[in-house]
Amino acid sequence: MEKNLIALVFVLLTVANLLHGSLAQTKHVVGDTTGWTIASGGAQFYSNWASKKTFTVGDTLVFNFASGQHDVSKVTKTAYDGCNGATTLLKVTNSPASVTLNETGQQYFLCSFPGHCSAGQKLSINVVKASTSPVSAPKPSATPPKASVTPTAAPTPATTVSPAPAPTTADSPAPATGAVTYTVGDSIGWTIPSNGAAAYTTWASRKSFKVGDVLVFNFPLKAHNVEEVTKEKYDSCNSASPIATFSTPPVRVTLNKTGTHYYICGVTGHCSLGQKLTIKVGGGSSSSPATSPSPSAGATPPSADSPSGSTSVPSSQSPGASANPPQGTSGAASLGVAGLFVTFLSVAAAFFC
Repeated sequence: MEKNLIALVFVLLTVANLLHGSLAQTKHVVGDTTGWTIASGGAQFYSNWASKKTFTVGDTLVFNFASGQHDVSKVTKTAYDGCNGATTLLKVTNSPASVTLNETGQQYFLCSFPGHCSAGQKLSINVVKASTSPVSAPKPSATPPKASVTPTAAPTPATTVSPAPAPTTADSPAPATGAVTYTVGDSIGWTIPSNGAAAYTTWASRKSFKVGDVLVFNFPLKAHNVEEVTKEKYDSCNSASPIATFSTPPVRVTLNKTGTHYYICGVTGHCSLGQKLTIKVGGGSSSSPATSPSPSAGATPPSADSPSGSTSVPSSQSPGASANPPQGTSGAASLGVAGLFVTFLSVAAAFFC
């Protein structure tokens, strides 16, 4: 009975150890959302990615890429340094490629397609031995800790002795009205995105393009290009006779007309894998607010009380004004006094005669 009990305990410990080892394994998606491609940051991109991970024996690397456009080749350090994909230790051509890390030490991976490794599609990682001892939970204390005699003082509520700083308007930036430079794809650059054409469609939907803005396409030299095409050629990924072709990165394209613009990569197969961009360009905005036309020199602004816009100029300020008072109340009074005087003289003359 005692021997059976000891054998049962041994089996249980072995199973627990195996379960712990399997739970400790980690699946690493190479490049995360960028996937396994020619990254805009070159080889530094995958070096930065690997530096944030811990790789142990039993972990798995998952390479996501467009099948037929890339591959995963495990090579020696010499082949890695020289970007030599002719002789490989392991090669996987179908995506997603899962590679289990079964040995410790430095391991090297690259894409054997011509020019891809030299453009930065290479990865070096250090694999360490997995821990086999289970992590023990902290043992509870034999006697519970005594409660502190001194009660914790309640936090003093914040006082409002200092008045809140008045909002400043001097530091508030004025709304940008000039041309804007957009980096296509932001951090992933101009490449074959892991999630297809949706990557650039989503990117463009968050922007507002106008005449005068600039598109910047970042990509490794000779790995891609930029072609502006018609809608029909965009839809069919036809790169024959494009409107314009740009091959030397970084490519800067100034948007000089309104309407919808279409861009693709002319390298065979890249457009159909999602390396295509369509944007809608609106009219450019003026850099200064519109102002009302200034009145011509010597012109008098119209009176607010005059519906027709004409103004009455006082006689004392109007050039060439008549010395006689204008026809109105005071003129009528003067004529009335003069007429009364003449009538009085006529009556007096008739009386004496």
